[in-house]
Amino acid sequence: MRAARLISLVLLLQNRESMTGAELARELEVSERTIYRDVLALSAAGIPVYADRGRAGGYRLLGGYRTRLTGLSRTEADALFLSGLPGPAGEMGLTEVVAAARLKVLAALPSGLRDASTRVERRFHLDVPGWFREAKPPAGLAALAEAVWQDRTVEFRYRRAGREVTRTVEPYGLVCKGGGWYLVARVGTGHRTYRVDRITEVTVGSETFVRDDGFELAEYWADQAERFVRHLLADEITVRLSPEGRYALRFVAEPPAVREAEANAGEPDEQGWVVTRLPVESPDVAYGQLLSLGPEVEVLEPPGLRARLSSAAHRLGRLYESQR
Repeated sequence: MRAARLISLVLLLQNRESMTGAELARELEVSERTIYRDVLALSAAGIPVYADRGRAGGYRLLGGYRTRLTGLSRTEADALFLSGLPGPAGEMGLTEVVAAARLKVLAALPSGLRDASTRVERRFHLDVPGWFREAKPPAGLAALAEAVWQDRTVEFRYRRAGREVTRTVEPYGLVCKGGGWYLVARVGTGHRTYRVDRITEVTVGSETFVRDDGFELAEYWADQAERFVRHLLADEITVRLSPEGRYALRFVAEPPAVREAEANAGEPDEQGWVVTRLPVESPDVAYGQLLSLGPEVEVLEPPGLRARLSSAAHRLGRLYESQR
């Protein structure tokens, strides 16, 4: 604990050049007496820390005592801190680790680039959860992150089809998608994906595993996400879309379905309406999606879905007519 504090003290002085004992004490959450003892220990270890006396005094390092990251451009320095946006790291229990790493990088940057952290924070913010979703991270996320870092097997209980099952896996990685967390793990000779919010209990084992060097998490996830969506889109309907409906479709349907609908669209009529084939998960799911488009879409096929939407439109009309 003290060693980490001593390193932090040196890095703070590298960043800010001069700080009073009171400022250092507040930053490191210790007493001024502790700061005094830490400075004596650093001096005894050969670190050139000295004190300026008087009202404007404070602790500082002798000039030139710092490690620099040379060769970084302004864009590179900004990108370095952009990659460290704190939301997902905090959810994995890495807030303190990220803060320490940022402090070390700031201390090592050339003086002209030390505003990179502030520049990025003022210009970019990553709000991971989607709208209308719980922002609280799943209970087992931090334990799973620890297992991923240490390459340790985990045993967990998982809610599946109305019951709980127990699984022992080798956790390869964690993916944050639309505010939801997913665990990618090796089971036997293959890999599987688990929703972290369905994991009710996690036990990190003492055994470690050897990773497959040919496994790339980003490639696996991209392939699985595409397969998942394609698997869901098992049916197809025929619709007419107004220009407004064509635009709004992207907000109710999956991107692959929207792309296919655009590719299948015929020539617009005089009012700009187009006929196209739209991949859907099922007529039931399509019913809920297309209701949100209101009068900007007309279902041509299948007849059953067209009849359901027609009935809904008539009921809605009667509801509003009765309130006049």
